[in-house]
Amino acid sequence: MIPSAYLQSRQRFIAAAPHEVFELLANPAMHPVIDGSGTVRATSGQAQRLALGSEFGMQMRLGVPYRISNTVVEFEQDRLIAWRHFSGHRWRYELEPDGSGTTVRETWDASRLRHKWMLRLLGFTRTTGPNMERTLERLAAQFPEGER
Repeated sequence: MIPSAYLQSRQRFIAAAPHEVFELLANPAMHPVIDGSGTVRATSGQAQRLALGSEFGMQMRLGVPYRISNTVVEFEQDRLIAWRHFSGHRWRYELEPDGSGTTVRETWDASRLRHKWMLRLLGFTRTTGPNMERTLERLAAQFPEGER
């Protein structure tokens, strides 16, 4: 991928099998638990396991509370899951087996948006990378190495 302010990735080793990590990511009820941005509050509606084409809502807070709708647009069991927000940007998680665990790459892709300047104005291009690092840290904390 070509790095840019609108296409950012971070990765981290997680001490769990790809299947375990994938099951957590495919459960929208866990998204507020692992969110490193502090904006994801809860699921809206039924929190069912995600699959290709699944639509799910999240209750968010960025200054003021709001809801956002998402659609799962990429899905490969135990390897890849991505969802698209209504505005078109994507959150993608790629999982690769790595010895006794999994390397997880999280990618935020807003490169196709028409009004990218708004993301820069709101600070997303500056804060998304560090937020992804915190998300991956929180994801890793769900699988403490000593308990495996």
